[in-house]
This record gives sequence, structure tokens and C-alpha cells, in this order.
Amino acid sequence: MSNILSVRNLKKKYGSVEAVKGIDLSIRQGSCFGLLGPNGAGKTTSIEIMEGIIPPDSGEILFRGKPIDRHFKQKVGIQFQSTSLPEFITVKETLELFRSFYPSPREMDDLIEICSLQDILDRDNRKLSGGQRQRMLLALAIIPRPEIVFLDEPTTGLDPQARRNFWNLIENIKKENATVILTTHYMDEARRLCDTIAIMDKGIILECAPPEELLDKHFEGVLIRVPHNGKIPEILPEGAIIQGNNLEIQTTELDKTLKDLQLNSWNLMGLSIHKPDLEDLFIKLTGSSLRN
Repeated sequence: MSNILSVRNLKKKYGSVEAVKGIDLSIRQGSCFGLLGPNGAGKTTSIEIMEGIIPPDSGEILFRGKPIDRHFKQKVGIQFQSTSLPEFITVKETLELFRSFYPSPREMDDLIEICSLQDILDRDNRKLSGGQRQRMLLALAIIPRPEIVFLDEPTTGLDPQARRNFWNLIENIKKENATVILTTHYMDEARRLCDTIAIMDKGIILECAPPEELLDKHFEGVLIRVPHNGKIPEILPEGAIIQGNNLEIQTTELDKTLKDLQLNSWNLMGLSIHKPDLEDLFIKLTGSSLRN
């Protein structure tokens, strides 16, 4: 599968702050690419450059091997984190209004079916729930039949049911061979939807590969967590680190590790054992401290 979008040595500064420090990315056609990172990592700046909204200080964005130009915006659909909708008109009227902006818009029936809008067509935009609003905004983003759809944290604030319904909509878009570029803070969402993820922090890409490949690279065995309650001995068990309020141990010898903890008089109340997931990888690579 060929690359539809390539990022080469992309850099962007705001005053003395280096938001993006020379990143490289390759995004395959028809895939879902996830850009993950803590607040302030440089994700939004990178995405806005890739969308053609702001210019980079240096580097280039290639669409099908050629630098993006003014025609590139006709090839993409964007769902921003926050978008204002026209008030006092219905969902159907809004779709008709936005369809009028394009020379060859997607058929209304297709929009309604792909984004599951049948039940809210006659509803005033002001009365949409969070999940309904996101379905509506996704429909607006795909009206021009974009080859690339940018989704910037599209499920933030949605309840679990609405989030999962939205995941189904994204998978419907992928079935049309459209490329989805997604930012999210939900690791389960990234694992469910993304063929490739890039984890970004402090303006650089820390890792970029399929989720399972990254987990196999960074973890073996299982991860044990034990609350330390502020009582941290000078000598930790082999392979153990302190992460926030927990002692964490990555081990391939579960029985032996548990016996070692007992022999060292650790209180095992609250102990948990699980196979490492993307959230563990995210914390391992970016740290656990709170970001503003």
C-alpha cells in the first residue's frame, strides 16, 4: 500500500518555543493513523501543518509524492476539536447548506447512512447531544468525498456508548479506502481504530509503528502494580520502578516475582496483574507527571 501523505523534517517554532522539532511521518492510503501524545506534545501544531492550515518554518508535506498546494484542501475533510454550527436550523438544513458549497458533494442519503443521522434530521442544531453533534460534524467533513479525513480528538467528552458508535462510523469511512488521521487521548480508541500510531512528546516522535508491534517491542510478560502508600524501600525488587502511587514490575516469571514481594514483606492489598497495553506504553514513553 502506497503512502498518501509524507512528512519530512517538519519544524515549527512560536517565539522561543519549539513546538515541532523536525518530525518525519509516512501515512499509508486507506489506513487509520493515530498521533498520540500528552498536552503540549506538538500534536495540534503538527496536524494543522499537515492540514495546510498553518505553514511550517521548514520541512515539507508531500501528498502522493508531491508538495501540497492550494488544491490539497479540496482533497481533505477536517473535524476540529471545536466547531460552531449555524443556529435555528435543523441537521438536514445544515447538510443541505454545506453541500451547496461543493461542486460534487456526496449524496445526502449517503451522508445520512454513513453517519447514522436518520433519527436527528429534523432536530435543531442547538438541541443535539454530544454524540449527535459529533456524528453531524463528521458528516460535514466527508461531504466533499475527501481522500484524507482529519479527526482531532473527536470523541472527547462523549459517553462510552456514543464513543463506540462513533468508532463504527470511522470504520465505515475506512471501508471507502479513505485515509483517517486521528488524534486522541483514549488509548483503547487508538488500539481499536489505528493501523499505525505515532507517540509524540516535546516536539519529537518517540515511536511510530503498528500498536501490537510497539507493545511487543517494549514489553514482555505481564505488568504487576502494587500500591506503595508512600513507603518506598531503598532497594526495590528486580525490574521494579515507581510510577506515581504504584510500584510497577514487568516480569516474565510471575510466580517468582510474587514470592519475592512476599519475602520482602510488601503489602499486596490492591495488587493488580495485567498484560501491558497502550496506556502502559504511553506512560512509559512520556512519563506520568501532569501536564498543563
